[in-house]
Amino acid sequence: MMSEERDMINEVPGSSPNFRTELAEQLAELVPEAVADGKIDVEKLKELLGGGDVADTSERFGLFWPGKKRAMRAAQTPTTATLRPDKENSKDWDTTKNVFIEGDNLEVLKILQKHYHGKIKMIYIDPPYNTGKDFVYPDNYKEGLQTYLEWSKQVNEDGKKLSTNADADGRYHSNWLNMLYPRLKLARNLLAEDGVVFISIDDNELNTLVSIGREIFGEQNYVGTLSWSKKRKGSFLSKKIVSMHEYVVCFSRRPDVQLVGGKADAKESQPLVKRTNTVSKLTFPASVVRTKLPDGLLGPGIYGEGSSAVELLGEVAIKNGVMINEFSLQGPFVWSQETLNAQIRQGARIIINTEKLQPRAFKAESDDNLKGLSSIINGLELGATNEDAYEYSKSLFAVEKVLDYPKPVNLLIHLIRAATFKDKDAIIMDFFAGSGTTADALMRLNAIDGGNRKFILVQLPEPTPEKSEASRSGFKTIPEISRQRLVLASEQIENELGEQIAKRDEPLDTGLRSYKLADTNFTKWRSDSDTDATALEQHLLDLRESADDNATPDDLLTEILIKQGHSLVEQILDRDIDGLPYKAVVRVDDEDGEEDTLVLAYLDEHTKPTLVQLRAALEVKPAQFIMLEDAFQGDDPLKTNLAQICKTNGIELWTA
Repeated sequence: MMSEERDMINEVPGSSPNFRTELAEQLAELVPEAVADGKIDVEKLKELLGGGDVADTSERFGLFWPGKKRAMRAAQTPTTATLRPDKENSKDWDTTKNVFIEGDNLEVLKILQKHYHGKIKMIYIDPPYNTGKDFVYPDNYKEGLQTYLEWSKQVNEDGKKLSTNADADGRYHSNWLNMLYPRLKLARNLLAEDGVVFISIDDNELNTLVSIGREIFGEQNYVGTLSWSKKRKGSFLSKKIVSMHEYVVCFSRRPDVQLVGGKADAKESQPLVKRTNTVSKLTFPASVVRTKLPDGLLGPGIYGEGSSAVELLGEVAIKNGVMINEFSLQGPFVWSQETLNAQIRQGARIIINTEKLQPRAFKAESDDNLKGLSSIINGLELGATNEDAYEYSKSLFAVEKVLDYPKPVNLLIHLIRAATFKDKDAIIMDFFAGSGTTADALMRLNAIDGGNRKFILVQLPEPTPEKSEASRSGFKTIPEISRQRLVLASEQIENELGEQIAKRDEPLDTGLRSYKLADTNFTKWRSDSDTDATALEQHLLDLRESADDNATPDDLLTEILIKQGHSLVEQILDRDIDGLPYKAVVRVDDEDGEEDTLVLAYLDEHTKPTLVQLRAALEVKPAQFIMLEDAFQGDDPLKTNLAQICKTNGIELWTA
C-alpha cells in the first residue's frame, strides 16, 4: 500500500490518553527552548523560570507519604481497558442519557478522559472512610486492569484478600492516600471550568484530604468544608466526645465558582416607594403587575398619605388579579425606569396589594438575590440524617437493612441544587457510587424543578457480606443493589411527583445505560521477559488478528467510540446496506429535523465487503467510516480504493 493512501487512513488509538506525553507536548509548545533531543530539559526549564518561581527542593511545604510517586504514576499511566455494554442490566437503553459503570474507578476515570474532559459540572464522592478496617479498592498499580480483573475474583492465587488497611499496618494513612490521590487527579481533569467536587469524609482523614485536595486542585480552589449534622441523637457510648457530624469538603476547578444555598426569602422583597420628597415617574407595562385588589377601574389621583404617597396618572383596569393595561405612577421611587425595565425583562414580579398603590418587587433570579451555601448543613432541618436514610431505604426495599451507611437523599439534593442552580442540564458524576444515592437525588430534583441533569455512576463490583440482609435478599454485589435501587426510586418519584412531572416539556429521564469494565477487545502485546518460545510464537500469531472473536459488534463499536472521544450515550442504530450489517451513530439536527450520520462502522471481520458494497454504504455520507482491519483480509487494493473514495467524499476513514 502506498504511503499516500496510508496517510489517508486513521488508526483508532489502543489506549486512553497518555498524560505524561500530553504534558510534555504542552510544555514543548509553551517553551520550545526547553526541549533537547525530543525530551524536556528540566534544568533549562528551571533556568527559564528564574530563581523566584522555582521551589527550593531541599525545604518546601507539602504532604509527603510512602508511595506518593507511585500513586502519581498510577494516574498518568494509560489504560487499554474498555467498557462493554450491559443491556441486560440497563433501563431505557435507546433513550436515556444516564450511565452506570461497574468496575474499578481508577481505570474507568482514565477511559472517560477523552470525551468527558472538562464536561462534568459536579462530582460527589463518598470514598471508603479510613476507619482501620479493610477497604476493598485494589492498590497494586503495576498493571491496573490486571489487578482489577484478578481482584474481581476476590482473592489472589494464594487465596488471600488483595487489599487491607488495618490500623496495625505501618502504612495506615499512606494506603488510604495512595488509593484516593490518583483518582482525584483524574477527576480534576473531568471538571468543567465552573465545576466543583464534593467529598464526604469523617475526622480520621479530614486534614489529609484537605491537604491533598489543595495540592491537586490548587490552594485558591479550596472552596471550604461543610459540616453536616448526621444524627438525631448519639449513642453516647463514648466517654469523650460523641460524634454527631461529618464533613463535606469542596474544591473547584476555578476560584470564581458559585454555590447557591437558595433564593432570598420572599419577605425580603423590595418596596419601590421610599419616604422622601424626591419624586419620579415609573411606567408599568400591561399585564406584568399582579394584585389582590378587586376587579374594576382605578381612576387617576393621589393614593396613600404623606411623603410616601403616589399619584396614578390616568386609569388602570384590574381583571383576575392583573393590572391589564399600561399605567404610570408618580412618587418617591427607589428604582429608575431603566432598572424597572431590566428587572421585568429578567422575570421580576411586581405586586400591588393595597389600596395605597405602593408596588413591591420580587426581584428576578440573579446573583444579587441568591444566597451562598451555608457551611452548616442541618441534617434535622433538611430531613438528611442517617436515620432518614435508613427509613428511606426501608421504604424502597421493604427490608430492614439492605444498605449499609447510605447517605440521605436530601443531603445530595442540597448539594446538587447548590452546584447546578443555574445549569439544570449539567452532568453529575459519582465514582464511589455505593447504593446510588447521587443518582436517586438527581432524578428527584429533576422532577421537582424541571431539570434535565444527567448522571454517571461508577461502582466496584464489591460483594455483599455473606450473612448480610442484602445477601439474604438476593443481592450478590453492590452494583446489583444500586441498579435495583434506581428502578425502585424512579417508580416512587413518578408516584409522588406525578403532577410536576406531567408539566415538563421533556419526559423525566429515569433510565440508565449500564456498562462493565473489561479488557480491550483488540489484540494487544502481552509478554513477559520469561515467556517461553512456544507461547511467544503463538502470541505473535494472535497479533495478526485485530479483534477478539468473542467480542460482539456492540462491544467493538463501544470501544472504538470511547477511544475516538465519543460519549457513552450516543444514539446507535443497526443499518443493513446492500446485504451487509453496519452500526451507525446518528444525531437529529435540531433545526431541520434531519438525521445526520456521524459514524458508520463495518465490524464483521469474517466477511470481506466488495468495493461496490462499500460504495453503497458511503452514499449515506457519514462524517467517519470505520472498518475492522481484519475485514480487508489482506486486500490492499480494496483498502486503497476505499481510502480514495473516502477522500473524494470528505469522509474520514478509520481502521481498528
